[in-house]
Amino acid sequence: MAAANPDLTPHPTLTPETTMTQHREFTLTRTFQAPRSLVWKAWTEPERLAQWFGPKGWPMTVHRMDLRPGGTFHHCWQMPDGKEGWSLWKFREIDPPSKLVLVQSFSDAEGRVRPHPMMPDWPMETLSTLTFVERDGQTVLTFKKETFEVSDAEAAAFEVGMEGMAQGLVGTFEQLDAHLAASR
Repeated sequence: MAAANPDLTPHPTLTPETTMTQHREFTLTRTFQAPRSLVWKAWTEPERLAQWFGPKGWPMTVHRMDLRPGGTFHHCWQMPDGKEGWSLWKFREIDPPSKLVLVQSFSDAEGRVRPHPMMPDWPMETLSTLTFVERDGQTVLTFKKETFEVSDAEAAAFEVGMEGMAQGLVGTFEQLDAHLAASR
């Protein structure tokens, strides 16, 4: 059964004169050679997610996974230069095995939302919707990331970052393909 949490964290960088009219959307669809139940588990079970999610060569550690509306997934990547990159998901809707809706943010080790470490105008939060559709034993995954309540500068940063998001997700999905092949 789908459950939603409409509460979103207030935008920490807003001032009374900030215009909040921009909306940007990025969508990537990929077909995986695995049943939907297995792809769903790869996205929702922390021990599986840690094996493939993120940039190539950046091992991930799961700090916390609370898979429920209002729950969080707090994780850290170890970058090749030894630095850490923290991220936080806040689950809004979970409809197994068809849909995940979550708010994504960069964070610190304590789980506090922080600005993008390399793009200060990147939106503090983005909304991601993942849909999983099974077709003939394969899974069509649609990943949509969109902005909400952003300034013109944040919308522009998101627009500039779309090519990098596409490249990053293609590499991440290649790792998911390998994980799924090994899991069958």
